[in-house]
Amino acid sequence: MVPFAGWNMPVQYTGVIAEHVHTRTACSVFDVSHMGRLKLTGNDAESLLNRLCTRNLTDAEVGRSYYAHMCREDGGILDDLIVSRFESFWGVVCNAANRDKIVAWLEKHRSGTDVELKDETAATAMPAIQGPKTLDLAQDMMGEDLSTIKRYRFRTIELMGMPITLYRSGYTGEDGFEVVLPAGIATMLMPRLLGRPEKPHPDIKPAGLAARDTLRIEAGMPLYGHEISEDVDSLTAGQSWCVDLSKDFIGAEPMRRLQEQSLPRRLVGLELEGRRIARQHQEVWHGKEKVGTITSGTLSPTLSKSIAMASVGAESATEGTALEVDLGRTRVGAIVVKLPFYKRPK
Repeated sequence: MVPFAGWNMPVQYTGVIAEHVHTRTACSVFDVSHMGRLKLTGNDAESLLNRLCTRNLTDAEVGRSYYAHMCREDGGILDDLIVSRFESFWGVVCNAANRDKIVAWLEKHRSGTDVELKDETAATAMPAIQGPKTLDLAQDMMGEDLSTIKRYRFRTIELMGMPITLYRSGYTGEDGFEVVLPAGIATMLMPRLLGRPEKPHPDIKPAGLAARDTLRIEAGMPLYGHEISEDVDSLTAGQSWCVDLSKDFIGAEPMRRLQEQSLPRRLVGLELEGRRIARQHQEVWHGKEKVGTITSGTLSPTLSKSIAMASVGAESATEGTALEVDLGRTRVGAIVVKLPFYKRPK
């Protein structure tokens, strides 16, 4: 257990590799209750979020979630979010370390509008259930057909007389659900998911933040403070798919100029020679020229390879380009590869 953003967080239970492999082959539960959960109501909630987020949320379908960025005026990313359209309100999930910043940003920009903001983080819990067996296990537990909930859609159902919301999303590259429920029933739900110490569930096991990190790197998913930050824009971070430059939002104009000029830097995947792990901020070289830095790296349990994501100059970003990573006392060869490193079987 380690302190993180005011929370006490589980890093690992039985071991990173075991938890990683179990998530890829069965079903794991991650406690991500530290992530911020905000509720916006009022007639201007949609227009406010549309002005602050990179995605186009106009006439958003009820029951749908959107991955989006919230940016500064210069395009720097304040946070990456999941924005969800409910019948009578909007939900926003943000990163724990950025919650105060995002709340302040929303408070600033909602001034003079018909928008009310409520921070429901402490009143709710959020387990994430991930892995190829998740759907079948969740359906058995809930007694409902959940297969009709498509990716980045959600449904609110009743469990133990209380409303819980199941989002078909996650941060591992696997199928699964992120579940938001009242904090008071979380301790009652956990034994139903995991079993008890004397009789643990045969397929569902807990997993910590360390395995969550190795899983998301394999899946090529960005982490705030690594691939994305206030020092990088959404396009340079390789997230242009979540940006709609045809609409106006805070940070759009600098990104439009970047798009016109072509990006000077790009986010790429690297496969390293050997089994040593590349760490954040280590230098990437192309011959005698430093061309970039590592953003994240790990030894992939699934692929049995040393993999990394890096921000490099556009001239060094072509797939198949041979580079080197300075690991401190030595440099090792690396090849630019397509992201993600891993895709779950269909």
